[in-house]
Amino acid sequence: MVLRQDLPPQRPGAADRAPVADPGPPPEAAPRVLAPARLLPWLARLGVPAAAFAVFQALLGILPQNLAGEAARYCVAATAGAAVGTVVWLAAALLRARAAAASAVPPPAPVPAPAGSLPELVDGTYQALRRGLTVIEVPGRGPLTGWPHSLAESEPPVHPTAFGTAYGLHLLLDIAPCDGRIRAGEVAETLWRLRLPGGGWAARSQGSGARPEVSAIVLGALARAGADPRLLEAEIRSCEVLWDPDHDASGLANTYVVTNVLRGLLRAAPGAAALDGLREVLVNGATADPARDHHRCWGAALATGHGNPAPSAVHTARAVVALDRAARVLGEDERQQAVREEGVRWLLAGPAAPGGGTSDLLNCQEEVRRPVQEDPLHQELLSVRHFAAAWVARALMTDGARQVAAEEVGLPVWESQLTTAVARVHGMQQGGVWRWDDGPMGHPVWMAYQGLSVLRRYALMIYRP
Repeated sequence: MVLRQDLPPQRPGAADRAPVADPGPPPEAAPRVLAPARLLPWLARLGVPAAAFAVFQALLGILPQNLAGEAARYCVAATAGAAVGTVVWLAAALLRARAAAASAVPPPAPVPAPAGSLPELVDGTYQALRRGLTVIEVPGRGPLTGWPHSLAESEPPVHPTAFGTAYGLHLLLDIAPCDGRIRAGEVAETLWRLRLPGGGWAARSQGSGARPEVSAIVLGALARAGADPRLLEAEIRSCEVLWDPDHDASGLANTYVVTNVLRGLLRAAPGAAALDGLREVLVNGATADPARDHHRCWGAALATGHGNPAPSAVHTARAVVALDRAARVLGEDERQQAVREEGVRWLLAGPAAPGGGTSDLLNCQEEVRRPVQEDPLHQELLSVRHFAAAWVARALMTDGARQVAAEEVGLPVWESQLTTAVARVHGMQQGGVWRWDDGPMGHPVWMAYQGLSVLRRYALMIYRP
C-alpha cells in the first residue's frame, strides 16, 4: 500500500498521477583549460625547492661560459631559479584557494512554505487563534486570557468560556508556536479562574452547575499543559460525583457525554476508579445494526433494554476512539475488544466505501437534555454539533482500525475511506480556519482543533523516513 505524503487530493484521480520530476537548471558549460593552467599544477607537484633547483641547473648549463665571470653566471641562474620557485608557490596557493572556494557550500536561504501545505495551514490557524484571543479583566476573577466558543466572537471582546478556552489550549499545544505571543501558562491559569465555586466547569449555556463532559475536557487540557498533579487530583476528587450515572442519569446515558468524560479522564487521571465503570457503560450501550451485517455500533443515546437508538457514524466513531484510548491505557478483555472492533467493522461497511456515498461524513447536530436539579419540571438544553468527517477519520486512524481492515476487508478499502474522510476535513477549512457556517458562531475553536489534529495525525501516519 502506498499513501501520499501530502494532503489528500481534491479531485478524483489526482492521486494516481505521478509527479513530474523537476529537471533542474541546465548544466553549465565546462570552462576552457589553457596550457599555462595545465603547466602550473605540474610544476606545483614538483614542489617549490625542486622547481627552483631545476630552473637553476638548466640555466647554469645554458648560459655561456664567458658571462662576465663565473660568479655572474651563478647569480643569474640563482635569481631565475628563485623567481620561478616564487611563481610556482604562488600558483599552488592560488589553486588551493580556488579549490577551497569551489568546495564550500553556502547555507541555504530560508524557503517559505508552499501554498496549501500543512505548515502554511498551521500558520493560518495560529494567526486565527491570535485574532480570536480575548484578554479581559473580570471583577472577582482577575485577568482572563482565552477564547469564547467561536474564533469570530472577539469583536467586541467577549468573556472567555471554559469549553472554548480548553480547546484553544489543546490547539495551542498542538501548534507549538516558536514565539510567546500567546502564553499557554496564562491560558491554563484562566481555566482555573473559570472554575465554578462548587468545583468543576460547565458550558456557557448550562447555568451554574458543573457538568461532567465539560469538566473532563478542561481537566484533560490542564493535565496536558503540565498542571500541578496535586491540584488535578484534588479537583478530580471534588468532581467524582459528576462521573456517577446515578447523579447524572440523563447525561451519562448519552454517547457524547460518556465519550467526552472517558477521553478527558484518561488524560487527566489514567488511574481514576471511575474509568472502568464508564467504559462498561459505553460498551453496554452498543447496539447491533441489521443494515450492516449486524455489527454493533452506537447512536446518540446509549442502548438500553427499553429500545435501541438509530445508528450514527459520528457517535460510533467517537466510541471507537474512546475505547481505543482506554485499551491502550487500561488494557481490555475479549468482550471489550470485540465490541470495539465491531464498531470499526460497522464504519468500514459504510457508504464511504468505493462506489458509495459519503453520508457517514455529513455534519450533524443533537440536543442533550437534562432536568434542572433545582426545578425538575424544567430542562437544561445543550446544543452539540458534530464534525463527522473528523471523527470518522480519527476512528479509522486508530491502530485497531488498521489491524481490523488488514485482516478482513483489506487495506485498500480502509485507505480509500480514510482518504475520503481526510479530504473532506481538509476541504472544510480556509486559511487554517474551519467553518461550520458564516455566522458569528460559525468558526468554532473545537472544530479547528479537531480538523488540524486529523491532518497532523494523517501526515505523521503516512510519513516514511
